Amino acid sequence: MAEFDEWDPLAHPGHYLSRINRALTRIGDARLKAVGLATAQLPVLAMLKDGGRLSQIELARLAKVEQPSMAQLLVRMERDGLVRRIPDPTDRRSSLVSLTEEAERRLPAGRAVLQQGNAEMTRGMSRAEVDQLVGLLRRVLGNVEAMGEDPDA
Repeated sequence: MAEFDEWDPLAHPGHYLSRINRALTRIGDARLKAVGLATAQLPVLAMLKDGGRLSQIELARLAKVEQPSMAQLLVRMERDGLVRRIPDPTDRRSSLVSLTEEAERRLPAGRAVLQQGNAEMTRGMSRAEVDQLVGLLRRVLGNVEAMGEDPDA
């Protein structure tokens, strides 16, 4: 475990992770706008690709966001013609969300934008270095997620 005697934001990974997240969101949104998508939509698009159908509750749980946030996102995506809701055959009070043909049509261009961004952000790194970075980030993510767990649950 890394210990730090003095607080120096430039010596902590959190500083860089936060800056990277903000920059990637800003750049990603600007680039994805050209194809009619946004970074906030990516988890939903990924979960519903290839004909997937999930409830709003399932989408929120899998995306690890609160229900109201997912509800707002889905309303915007429905307004923009990216998702549709159909009655859930097993629960009349619920609906299942799926991608529209328009969303499926936009996905290849969206993927290309993301692939280009990943190539640019890892420019100069070997495949082994990228693999190592991804492995380290997965460990950090696991640690961060464990920080939020309720010990009494």
